[in-house]
Amino acid sequence: MRGRLSAGLAAAALASGCLVAAGPAGTAGATGPTPHRPAPAPRAAAVPAHALTGYWQNFDNGAKVQKLKDVDDAYDIIAVAFADTTGKPGGVTFTLDPAVGYGSAADFKADIKAKQTAGKSVVLSVGGEKGAVSVGDDASARNFADSINGLMDEYGFDGVDIDLENGLNSTYMTQALKAVHAKHPGVVVTMAPQTIDMLSPQNEYFKTALGIKDFLTVVNTQFYNSGAMNGCDGKVYSQGTVDFLTALACTQLQGGLAPSQVGLGVPASARAAGGGYVSPSVVNAALDCLTAGRNCGSFKPPRTYPGLRGAMTWSTNWDAANGGGFASEVGGHVHQLP
Repeated sequence: MRGRLSAGLAAAALASGCLVAAGPAGTAGATGPTPHRPAPAPRAAAVPAHALTGYWQNFDNGAKVQKLKDVDDAYDIIAVAFADTTGKPGGVTFTLDPAVGYGSAADFKADIKAKQTAGKSVVLSVGGEKGAVSVGDDASARNFADSINGLMDEYGFDGVDIDLENGLNSTYMTQALKAVHAKHPGVVVTMAPQTIDMLSPQNEYFKTALGIKDFLTVVNTQFYNSGAMNGCDGKVYSQGTVDFLTALACTQLQGGLAPSQVGLGVPASARAAGGGYVSPSVVNAALDCLTAGRNCGSFKPPRTYPGLRGAMTWSTNWDAANGGGFASEVGGHVHQLP
């Protein structure tokens, strides 16, 4: 993903001389959450039936730098990108990049709370283009769950977003996420797999989603940087079209996910990704096609899915840099779905 790759080059240096990477979880040299000033445990967030998700960049890569409070109100789920790895297998932490402009972690936590008061959910995203969090055994699954639970308690995050683009073990990630859910029953769990990761229920990402189906919030597949892929009808569709969005989402809908667990992930501008950008009108047409059977391209889904969750974009920062069209046009449309 272009936005995440270049961000690692542009992020501001920490006082220690290390860089906070844009895409990878695990390169920040972070010290972890402060144990003596825990935030109140996050409340069980009520995600709207139709929701708009946006990633907030904890770094400066040329998009508009925002504080969390600056994120457009149209976004119902805000994924803070990204967590950082620790020296412990499976463990993650979080450190604010000085480039974002927060004077203290307390100010950031206050912004999280304000968004929640406004009815939004704020989750911590793990991974990114070069993220390398490995959860492949019992110990690393326990470390992952313990660290996510700790960060939820410390910062007030509503949950976690899984954006691991360099491999995922369904057995142990499912185990880890179930442990998070056991500690925080109201946890919001989102995912942002690459298109190729959701082509079959036998893929590890898809298996993970099905493994936590009883509490999974939404899978916002990255329908970009993908090239051409087979849709649920076996035909090949090119990225950047309404057919690509609908035929690939259909695979997930037919593969076992509930409509409420499927979202359409797209870049907020042509600069935000290497390929696959579509205008807000195309995203809205795909939403109409899947939910109501109208405004379709050549692909017609076998039935309609009025409960479809909505859409996601990388990122709120690129959207702001592009005039906020995704928030206003797609967000407005998502919130008017039946």
